[in-house]
Amino acid sequence: MKVYYHKSNKWEAGCDEAGRGCLAGPVVAAAVIFDKKYRNRKINDSKKLNEETRNALRKEIENKAIAWAVAFVDQQTIDEINILNASIFAMHQALDQLQKRPDFILVDGNKFKPYKNIPFETIIQGDGKYLSIAAASILAKTHRDEYMKKLHQDFPVYDWAHNKGYPTPKHREAIAQFGITIHHRKSFNMLLPEQLKLDL
Repeated sequence: MKVYYHKSNKWEAGCDEAGRGCLAGPVVAAAVIFDKKYRNRKINDSKKLNEETRNALRKEIENKAIAWAVAFVDQQTIDEINILNASIFAMHQALDQLQKRPDFILVDGNKFKPYKNIPFETIIQGDGKYLSIAAASILAKTHRDEYMKKLHQDFPVYDWAHNKGYPTPKHREAIAQFGITIHHRKSFNMLLPEQLKLDL
């Protein structure tokens, strides 16, 4: 983690999402606010951490953050408004749930919509640069993974316990053989590259 805070005199909420590139399940976003004195060099982009480390850091973040929240947006909504809008909607919902109102919002990526007139900045690869965004990436990832593991119990052929809904060969083969479930994103339907090119 290179930078702990962006605005030294502001309560910052870092936001990130997980599951944008999946064929099944919700997109999940998190928002995290830390006290300015908080430091933890282990917190990093969730993709750079193994599952055991992510789960341990989840407990640390939830115990030490001034405020944190996680929001789920289901596959039906993703199909209705597209994955980009659903991801931003999930971030807004997470911000709605924070017990402390932030003065500034840091968002991973390059797309966001204004939230309640609070200043914000989008940061490409922000989950590897800012503490609060990295923490949000960990919460979003671990909460979503936990949810997909539960879904796996009812739909084991899709291997969601391991692929978490991402388009692995085994997941695609299961779709080809068994079709899609109520948890699949019908608008994706093997059209994932086109979905990820969406713009606001």
